[in-house]
This record gives sequence, structure tokens and C-alpha cells, in this order.
Amino acid sequence: MGAAAHAADLPPLSHSLTLQAPKQAPALKLKDIEGKMHDLARLKGRVVLINFWATWCPPCRREMPSMERLSQAFKGKPFVVLAVNVGEDADTIDTFTSQLDTTPTFPILLDTRSHTMQVWKVAGLPTTFLVDKQGRIVSSAIGGREFDHPEIVRAIRELLRK
Repeated sequence: MGAAAHAADLPPLSHSLTLQAPKQAPALKLKDIEGKMHDLARLKGRVVLINFWATWCPPCRREMPSMERLSQAFKGKPFVVLAVNVGEDADTIDTFTSQLDTTPTFPILLDTRSHTMQVWKVAGLPTTFLVDKQGRIVSSAIGGREFDHPEIVRAIRELLRK
């Protein structure tokens, strides 16, 4: 059975984010698969979508294309997508991303020992956080999401206006 036929059998990805009282985001300082360091503290003034994921996680795999579409939709705006891979190496990630129709252009960060996942209190994969321009977590989601859904796009636009 082809991937498209298999995907048709799966329930749709959700499109909701759970609003929460804004709280300062924990530190997040990791290297990407090319070895470049990324530090959330340096992204103040931008809205940041942080997604914790792994290649072995089916909903993580399914949501990756919509995360790329979202990233492209906000290109040139003060918006950043950071995909934090948990527990895998760059070769495993490269193999996965090479199988996608569109290779992600956003940074894929390596949390090889799951330290950042623990600091962020991630209970399951995928887990996503939306961080406002002040560096505060304002919403989150556990489970796969259709990131370019109008509801999520609207939430990001509102944060960009603030």
C-alpha cells in the first residue's frame, strides 16, 4: 500500500493549540544537524514555534510537511520554526528528511541525550510550544498538528501583531 493510501486511513491531524498563562520559556541552546548553535534567548523579538519530535514517531513524520509550509508562509516575518529532534543522530534525520517531498528549510536541532526535552517537561512526542516575542510560552500542543491550518496561522499572526 502506498504512503498516500496509508495516510488516507489515518485520522486527521489536529489543528488546536492549548492557550496557557504566559510563562518564561526554559533555556534552549542546541546545535543543528550542520553543527550551527541555536539559542532561544537570541530570538527575542520573534515568535518561535518549537516542536519536539523523532523520526520513529508516526505523527511527527506526518506533521513535518505542514511545519515546512508554515515556515514558508511566514518567510521574511519575525517568525522561526525550531524542530528539536530527541535522541537521534544527524544521519538518521538526514535519511528521514531525504524521503520527504520537500526538505525542511527550518533548523533541525539535536537533543541527542534528551536533556532539553526534560527541561521543557515534554511528556510525549510530538510536543509543540509557541513562544511569543518576549520569550514566553503562550500555548502548547501534545500530538500531531496540521501546522498550516488557518487556526494555527491566525494564532501566529496575532502574536506577530503584539
